[in-house]
Amino acid sequence: MTLDQWFSLANALALPGWVALLLAPLRRRAALTVARSIGALLAVGYLAGFLSALGSANGLATDYTLHGIAGFFADPRLALVGWVHYLAFDLWVGAWEVEAAERAAMPHLLVIPALILTFLLGPIGLLLFLLARAMHERRNIVVTSS
Repeated sequence: MTLDQWFSLANALALPGWVALLLAPLRRRAALTVARSIGALLAVGYLAGFLSALGSANGLATDYTLHGIAGFFADPRLALVGWVHYLAFDLWVGAWEVEAAERAAMPHLLVIPALILTFLLGPIGLLLFLLARAMHERRNIVVTSS
């Protein structure tokens, strides 16, 4: 397979995990299991890709500068490994958001914008979720205290 085919496969693999999380209220446990299983499979792909590109990564260990990191990702094999890293971690963060929202008794509709942003922009989605959860918990404290 070419690197472009591996890239397409990784993206296609991640998508059902995100769909499961968006539809989580229908079958929350199943959604979390699907998302985490796909995240774990992506992690295995990450490990395999990293090991196969290890010879290209030798400069990274000595050059932790912006220039060094840019050089690292200039190699398409290592850029693919980096992309799979994002796919796996963001999917796990999305699964955590759904689970944390359930523990906080948040309506799933409040989680969906954060999931979409986590899928598209990683940390910005996480920040939105943390803010939404804090506001939801604060509102619940105010309501139950009154």
